[in-house]
Amino acid sequence: MTTATKPATRPANPHFSSGPCAKRPGWSPQKLENAFLGRSHRAKEGKARLKLAIDKTKALLGLPPGYLCAIVPASDTGAFEMAMWTMLGQRGVDVLAWESFGEGWVTDATKQLKLKDLRTLKADYGELPDLKQVDFGRDVLFTWNGTTSGVRVPNGDWIAANREGLTFVDATSAVFAQQIPWDKVDVLTFSWQKALGGEAAHGMLILSPRAVARLESYTPSWPIPKVFRLTKGGKLIAGVFEGETINTPSMLCTEDYLDALGWAESIGGLSALQARADANAKVLYDWAGKTPWLESLAVDPATRSNTSVCLKIVDPAVAALPIDGQRAFVKQIESILDKENAARDIAGHRDAPPHLRIWCGCTVEKGDLVVLTGWLDWAFAEARAGLARAA
Repeated sequence: MTTATKPATRPANPHFSSGPCAKRPGWSPQKLENAFLGRSHRAKEGKARLKLAIDKTKALLGLPPGYLCAIVPASDTGAFEMAMWTMLGQRGVDVLAWESFGEGWVTDATKQLKLKDLRTLKADYGELPDLKQVDFGRDVLFTWNGTTSGVRVPNGDWIAANREGLTFVDATSAVFAQQIPWDKVDVLTFSWQKALGGEAAHGMLILSPRAVARLESYTPSWPIPKVFRLTKGGKLIAGVFEGETINTPSMLCTEDYLDALGWAESIGGLSALQARADANAKVLYDWAGKTPWLESLAVDPATRSNTSVCLKIVDPAVAALPIDGQRAFVKQIESILDKENAARDIAGHRDAPPHLRIWCGCTVEKGDLVVLTGWLDWAFAEARAGLARAA
């Protein structure tokens, strides 16, 4: 029987949800007191705040000259679908999927856009598709970091520099934590609540000059919803990329995002954010490496996420349970920790194999993860003892 001592201390912040993720250290509602509220976002001051959020994003990420950035509706999902609906169909498409969000883009391409020349390259949870099979004469869609599997692409070396098609990258859980080679990216999307602990409903769309050229030279055969329209009369609507949003944004959420960007700048910028995520994830992977009852869901260490760390339970008694039983066991661990105020929202995604999923992005403190490992051992022992009693 596995035993563990109940820890004496708790994480200072028990929020380990993978989206929305934890607010940045030191955050409080008072940080939003200067939000531009009760007036039109199209007023001079409102547009200035929105443009500031765009400009700070471009600077923090180090976007190359000519790359554009816009605030768009409906979170990362809206941003990625906007790109799909406005740019796909000009040539064949390869879609990569190794977890639920990639599967969502496959569904959209297949059942909504009904693309005629479509290939899907899939892999099971924990693995990547064969990247050598990707044809860059075609448009290519993929998630940089598979949030629900804990599997990311190791780098951008596999992406052709002389590609003919466009690359569409869902990077919502990667963009401020992993190195993005912008010369290999034509379209990239993310959301405030996943990347930096911001609030919901706003997506970010980044376009390369090649993506802009596609928008201005190609008109899809299907109708484009109003909230997806990026061109007028065959020309890019430039104002969208200068703070003139397509629909009404929340200026309160915008202020919160600006606060997060300011914090990122204050701690050293992008390299500091990436270092925090790397150090956070290392705590969990090192602990898992010496813990017999669980292991990383991601098989190859080179593809293991440094933000959404997914850990499957391999204890023989638990692994022998049917899938529903394994899922219930994971939920039991989550419930035990929730009641103790030691961790919130750490059960894996409903579409994934049963596992624990712990956010390790830059807004999480390393010390809280160190403390969490003791609580995980204790909660597992408690749930395992309950399983033994039930038997």
